[in-house]
Amino acid sequence: MHEANTDAPSRRRVAGQDPAKRAQILEGAKRCFLQMGFEAASMSEISTESGVSKGTLYVYFKDKADLFAALVDREKSAIMGTAQRELERPGAIRECLHRFGMTLMTSINSDYVIKAQRMVLAVADRMPELAQRFYGGQAFIGNVILRDWLAARDKEGKLGIPDPAFAAQQFLELAGATIYKQRLFANIGEPDAAHVARVVTAAVDMFLSYYQPADA
Repeated sequence: MHEANTDAPSRRRVAGQDPAKRAQILEGAKRCFLQMGFEAASMSEISTESGVSKGTLYVYFKDKADLFAALVDREKSAIMGTAQRELERPGAIRECLHRFGMTLMTSINSDYVIKAQRMVLAVADRMPELAQRFYGGQAFIGNVILRDWLAARDKEGKLGIPDPAFAAQQFLELAGATIYKQRLFANIGEPDAAHVARVVTAAVDMFLSYYQPADA
């Protein structure tokens, strides 16, 4: 008689923990949300687009809002990860800020990300927790990434920044000036690289004219 294989259960993935299946669902949901919007997309349509059963969908996500929030988190992490790498690459402060601003502003003003933000705004009154997860508090990781980087430069004596969190927010507002809100409310199309560069360059100039010591 063969002994029972007691290791078998530990080798099987716990329900809802297969990263490939989760990614497959998120990709299907992404297509569905972009085509139909958050309100119109149903879990049935998402399951069809994802190529999984509706039951499998609920193993991974408790409802449509949970799925959308997970998608937002995934996309946001990818964008912010790229922006952080650009910020932390070797270079002068001006170069680092410019790379960070260009990467972030190009991404958040893209058609896809703007559509996602509009979906969040459309349900913000009814689902404030979703809007807060997207942007409130520490949710917008760009603030945190830049805050910590500015604080480190301040300690090195390369910048004079008494409140890195406030300064980070200032820079992001400057870098998106004349573009971000215009994009969000459909007043302009997706900006080209030259437009973004002009705004980001001016943002870096203004920011450093205030926060960079003359002898740094």
